[in-house]
Parts: sequence; structure tokens; C-alpha cells
Amino acid sequence: MAIHSQLILFSLLSTYLLCAFGLGAKDGKKFRVIKLTSLLPSPLCSTPKGSNHHENQKGMLKLDHHYGPCSPFGHHGKPNLRQILSQDQSRVNSLQTRLFKARVHHVEETKTTTLPAQMGVSVGTLNYIITIGLGTPKSELRVVFDTGSNLNWVQCQPCAVQCYPQQDPIFNPLNSSTYLNISCASPDCSQLSSATGFSPRCSSASTCVYTTTYGDGSVSLGYFARETLSLTPSDIFPNFAFGCGQANKGLFGRAAGLLGLGRNTLSLVSQTAKEYGKVFSYCLPSTSSSNGGYLKFGAGDVPSVKFTPMLTNPTDNSLYFLQMVGISVGAQQLNIAPSTFASPGTIIDSGTIITRLPMSAYIALRSTFRQFMSNYTMAPEFAPFDTCYDFSGKDTMTLPKVVLHFGGDVEVEVATSGIFAFVNPSQTCLAFAGNNDTSDVSIIGNHQQQTFQVIYDLTGEKVGFGAAGCS
Repeated sequence: MAIHSQLILFSLLSTYLLCAFGLGAKDGKKFRVIKLTSLLPSPLCSTPKGSNHHENQKGMLKLDHHYGPCSPFGHHGKPNLRQILSQDQSRVNSLQTRLFKARVHHVEETKTTTLPAQMGVSVGTLNYIITIGLGTPKSELRVVFDTGSNLNWVQCQPCAVQCYPQQDPIFNPLNSSTYLNISCASPDCSQLSSATGFSPRCSSASTCVYTTTYGDGSVSLGYFARETLSLTPSDIFPNFAFGCGQANKGLFGRAAGLLGLGRNTLSLVSQTAKEYGKVFSYCLPSTSSSNGGYLKFGAGDVPSVKFTPMLTNPTDNSLYFLQMVGISVGAQQLNIAPSTFASPGTIIDSGTIITRLPMSAYIALRSTFRQFMSNYTMAPEFAPFDTCYDFSGKDTMTLPKVVLHFGGDVEVEVATSGIFAFVNPSQTCLAFAGNNDTSDVSIIGNHQQQTFQVIYDLTGEKVGFGAAGCS
């Protein structure tokens, strides 16, 4: 009888522990069990199953990580992790400055060709490249894209002042029958101010001259022009307005230039609106070694995508703001007031890597995550990460699910690859960070966007998230 009572007591205690720590039948709702090898970078390029159907679709462009094994650039100039995180912080700082005008750089306009002061967001973290065609006959150029930028530009011959080294041959306007400079008197020239923050200049031949600069000192300056843009063999856009760069320097790697996917009238999104309806999407793969990612223009069929309202901030109406309302860890909604995110707001950005949260929200996330991970050995911090673990000698790991909550009852369960950042075999860190100031905007970075189809519908003023978007 005593043994029977002990068995009953043990059973009750086991049930209590399973429920208390979320390890019972509903374990799958709170936790994921993953192989640690899934967090390790691979030296080989891979194609995920089911991703080939993206090829040759209308408006669909394949994307690769700038420094991954699938990149045509190889590992030339690849930054280390500390450099990447430093560049990421530089972009965050420049976004905060741009939004809240904490620091304003005044540029003296002169007739001489000079490299101007830093105005826009940093570009060192623009790590995804696509291939476009420019000119007639077309020249294929590999460029980076950025939802935080508006102007489209490529380096152009004769590079009258300077060009940085790029992988593809530098575009030569003299080889194209459809190239046309835009005059200073054209209304298109006057639109540059809102897209770049700089008033256009006028060359001695009355050609419109653009200037665009970035928060890390990168710059492009040259002629504002029109040319035929080819996104796919069937998606061709004559008279596309772009910058033909004659003075260029900065952290663009070996890319030929930049496509701006912001909300300004000169962005690629606006210039192709008649064809695509101001809708684009992308899916960033879970690792830099995967070539299953894409950038797509146009709506298409998106039955599994859930949309949250796209907001506009009058401080900078070209960025994409969302209504973030909360965070859950292990199916437990954190005690964070929605007003925490409401002011100064939350943006989603393709160029920022690590998600930045209000410090109070980050502390709540970190505290709860550490509780769920208390069985694992913590490792030293690796700035900006302060919650790191040593998984040496382990094959698998159990970690709590992390869900971001947005307006419209939209829940985005962050992929495993988006929860952790791999530093080294004995140091894997929670891949979120807190803002330094209460006036700083929250930023949903691309690390937490991995594997989702992220849809920007400017006409419908909404942003959508679809799970398993790369497959």
C-alpha cells in the first residue's frame, strides 16, 4: 500500500512538473527541438527542396547572400562577425538619426565635385544581391536592394571621379541605344530632393546631377538618367530613372549599385507601379549557404499570408512602419504594454540585421528566455548580445518558441535561425538587442525575417507574413 501511494505521488509530481515546465503533450506549442548542426554555417551552396519553382516566374528574381557560398562574388572582402555587427549598429544609429533628426548634416552646395556629408542610412549590411539587366542591349549587373533607400543607381563609365571595384563590367552608357540623360529643367530632376535629401545640381551641359550619401560614409554622385530596365526576360521597363554614378565609394562589396525599395516616387516600387501595383515581396533563406531566396514584384497567390497594417510616420514617410503590440516566449505572452512599441514606433527593414526592441521589452524577452533555457550553460557575452550559451558536446537543443505580435491579430513565429546567432561552437547567442534610448524606434531586422515571405502592399497599405515562404 505504501508503494502504491508513492507511485501515485510520483505520478502527480511528474504531471505537475510536465505542466509547469511545458514538457507535456502540448510541448510542441511551446518548444522546438533542433539539431545544433542546423545553426552552423555551411561552406557549400545548397538548393532547398521546392525552391526551384520560383525560377522564370513573372516578376521573380533570385537572390543570394552577398558573402555566402552561392554568391558569384565568392568571399572577397567578407567581413568577420564583429565587423558585421558593428556595421549593423551603424545602420541602426543612422536610421535613428534620420528619423528623429537628432543630428543634421548641412552640406554646402558648390559647383565642384566633392564627396558630401553623411545623410542616409548605412549600407554595410545590405547583404542580399539580385541580377538585373540595364540598357539595350542589356548589361547584366548584380546589385543590392534596400527597403530603407529610394534612389536606384549603378556605377557608370567613364567613372569621371572614382569607382570602387565591382564584379561585373561597369555599365557603359555609350554601348546602349536607349540611354538618355535627364535635363536640369525636367520635373524629374526636382524630385531628387525628396529621394536623397540633396538638391540636384546642374552640369555644364545642363544635365541633372544627383547626390546620395549614406550614414557610414558611402556615397554615389553622378548623372540622373533614363534607361531600359530588365528585371526578367518578360518584365522590361523603358525610361527607368536611375543614377549613373561617376563618383562612388563605400561598403557596397562588389555589387554594381543599389535598388531602392522605399515609398518615394523615384523608388523601383513606384516606377513599376503600373505593372506590379506597388506590391513586392521577398524571402530571405535561413542560412547564407542557401540559394532558395527571392525578390518578387507583383501580388501573386498568397493564401497563407496574414497582413498587418502598414503605418506612415510623418518624420519619414518612405520607411515601412508596423504596429507591433507584443512578444511571446514559449507560448507565454510577455508583460509588455502595447504602448511600449507605439511611440516612437516600429519599422521593418531589409538592411538591418538584428532586431532592436525598446529596452523594457528586450529585458522582458531576455528574462523569460533565460528561464526557459536555465538547463544550459551560459557563455560570455558577445556585444551586442548579452545572452549566450555553450552547447559544446550536444547534438540537439530544446528552445522556446518566440512569437512577435502585430496589429490585426498577426503572429509571426520567428524561425529557429532567427532566434540564435552563431558566434563559435561554444558561443551561440539570443539574436535580439535593446535600444539605448527610449526615443529610439524599434526595428524588425532581416535575421528575424528569415524563411518568411514578407509582402509589402503599398496600395493596400499592409505588410504580410507567410511561413515557409522560401519553399
